[in-house]
Amino acid sequence: MKLQLEKASESYIVGVLLAIAGGYLDVYTYICRGGVFANAQTGNIVLLGINVADRNWSKILFYMYPIVAFMAGILITEYVRRKFRYNPGLHWRQIVIVIEFVVLWVIAFIPSGVCDDVINSAVSFVCSMQVESFRRFNGSAYATTMCTGNLRSATEQLFYYNINKDKEARKKSLQYYGIILFFIFGSVLGTAITRVFMETSVLIVCLLLLVVFVIMFIPPTVEEQPEKK
Repeated sequence: MKLQLEKASESYIVGVLLAIAGGYLDVYTYICRGGVFANAQTGNIVLLGINVADRNWSKILFYMYPIVAFMAGILITEYVRRKFRYNPGLHWRQIVIVIEFVVLWVIAFIPSGVCDDVINSAVSFVCSMQVESFRRFNGSAYATTMCTGNLRSATEQLFYYNINKDKEARKKSLQYYGIILFFIFGSVLGTAITRVFMETSVLIVCLLLLVVFVIMFIPPTVEEQPEKK
């Protein structure tokens, strides 16, 4: 059972669904939560440095909140992994999915313009839990809430294929590019739905997380069964 849940959590379909969720959340916070990208923290760290250099002290906390929330998400995820790693029922990643679901469900019913700073920090928290928990598909490292590393890996594998004609490298390259395309699809979907339903549109991500939660219970196919040693 535990091996089944572990393997399902690293399946490509889970990566695809979480990439869609990642792209969706980025445009969600940008469109209806104050024009902020909450998934990754590089921009916030750069802007924090700029405001420190300019001695714009009032803006420092504004950029510190999502950074600290992202760190908190990593810490809590690692605590959940350590505490429930050998849990016979739910996989620890499913517990993370439940936490993400609850946080986003609450966010959906807070009107746009109300506590947007706190909400963006909460989304940063959710994204950090997701990126820390789901780091591999089919044995390959990837990210579901940002694209830079995936783009690097996809192009690197494409290079290896062109040099060595390695079909496995080609497969990995296409899978990485696929994750990026689904992230873009998530941003397109998020843009269309968020412009209509605004704050409640984040419930679509809750639905995606629910699907991921259920998928982890589905036994792997014969082709996906681990080799016997």
